[in-house]
Amino acid sequence: MDVLRDIETCPRPEEGTAVTIGAFDGVHKGHRTVIRALQQRASAEGLRTAVVTFDRHPASVVRPESAPQLLTDLDQKLELLADCGVDYTLVIRFDEERSNEPAPDFVEQVLSACLNAKVVAVGSDFHFGHGRSGNVALLQEMGAELGFEVIGHDLVDASGQPTLDLPVSSTRIRKALADGDLVAANGMLGRPHEVRGVVAHGDGRARELGFRTANVAVPEAICMPADGIYAGWYVTPDGVVRPSAISLGRRPTFYEFADTSLLEAHLIDFDGDLYGQPAKVQFVQWLRDELRFDSVDALIEQMALDVDEARSILS
Repeated sequence: MDVLRDIETCPRPEEGTAVTIGAFDGVHKGHRTVIRALQQRASAEGLRTAVVTFDRHPASVVRPESAPQLLTDLDQKLELLADCGVDYTLVIRFDEERSNEPAPDFVEQVLSACLNAKVVAVGSDFHFGHGRSGNVALLQEMGAELGFEVIGHDLVDASGQPTLDLPVSSTRIRKALADGDLVAANGMLGRPHEVRGVVAHGDGRARELGFRTANVAVPEAICMPADGIYAGWYVTPDGVVRPSAISLGRRPTFYEFADTSLLEAHLIDFDGDLYGQPAKVQFVQWLRDELRFDSVDALIEQMALDVDEARSILS
């Protein structure tokens, strides 16, 4: 997949492209259904496939006070789109100037001049441009002039079937994560929810308890699941995937009050040095709620049980 970051140097493929547009946060099953349909159409007509997305969520510029947390950062989103097998992903820098761009300018500059679009696939409720003035009707009107067809795509459920009830969406995935429903969230994503960060020094308490952990500092903009204990995978910078028991919470056994939740991953049967290294943590299965224990010994006993359960689930 070629990642394009400057519309001034776009390749404008001579054969034309089949294009879809959106934030693609999470690159979930709904997104993948659209992309597969687009690829089938492109293959039948000899077109290249292209995704147009943004370097940040547009809401973070247009309405920052209510912008959603992200299911994927930009790097992960691009990796997931590459896995889908698209030919191009055009990353649009979304800033205040872009938010004020008239919708027709976006169509002419991005879809026509940059990508030579022949097919544009969007949802029936798709809006774009300043004041959300652009819509499917405008795309169809301009497509007739510029030489591209506009097709709508149906909303789908977690099995990929068209639905009007409870379709897969980034909003529903965020809610499922917040509610602690990892089964539903991962089902809509089509993969374990993953967060990324850098391993930071903690207070050293985990080592004293006999369970060394990697304290992963995740950016505030990233959507985390509900506090609790999880089985999951930890991916080291060299790509090694290690089974882990994951704690996300405020450690009530030791602290009466904590401002934020801490993400700690105990890599099972591993004792290497991870400080300062990037980490990827994947949440596979919820084990239990975070609890306050009456004694440290009781906590240690439960941690051992958690590790054994995580090992069994992931083996």
